[in-house]
Amino acid sequence: MKLVFIGKPGSGKGTQAKILSKKLKISHISTGDLFRQSTGEFSKLVHSYIDGGNFVPDDLTIKMLRERILKEDCKNGFIFDGFPRTLPQAEMLEKEIKIDYIIDVHISDEEAIKRMSGRRICKKCGELYNLNTNHIPKKKNMCDKCGGILFKREDQTSEAIKKRIEIHYKEVKPILKKFNPIIINGEQSIDKVTEDILKILE
Repeated sequence: MKLVFIGKPGSGKGTQAKILSKKLKISHISTGDLFRQSTGEFSKLVHSYIDGGNFVPDDLTIKMLRERILKEDCKNGFIFDGFPRTLPQAEMLEKEIKIDYIIDVHISDEEAIKRMSGRRICKKCGELYNLNTNHIPKKKNMCDKCGGILFKREDQTSEAIKKRIEIHYKEVKPILKKFNPIIINGEQSIDKVTEDILKILE
């Protein structure tokens, strides 16, 4: 099964992709993770876009994803998390890959800002926390899993978040019109969002 999850920053699409990739036994491909973990010739370029709250250009994104889906763990399917983000990306996707479902995890702008501003990440293991939701670390600024230090990414300042939402409207809206995705209410509990998505996939 090949799925696409789209949504505003902070919508929970990454959380849902992670949960459902385990349930469905398919790979979770997050463009955000792919970019942040990039090494080699494109690493500095990729990070310069991300740290400024901008999207990585289409040609670079597409090249990295083409290489990723050729790996063995994608042979049974995958979930694209955060791709496509632009119309050219969407057109490439339509041309090269048959996607079974495109799901838009929808939240309001206010909810996106609230969630993103509270995000913290463990420097050691990458575990995500959120000070504005129910996923708060037991000890302040310390990861429950490994004891690592939690930090706030540079692209999660209030200005960077607002900029990312503006870019989302500008670049993602044409994709919504083109593909007419299935819309899921992302402001429900994590379990309820998962349940709603699984009903669609049945």
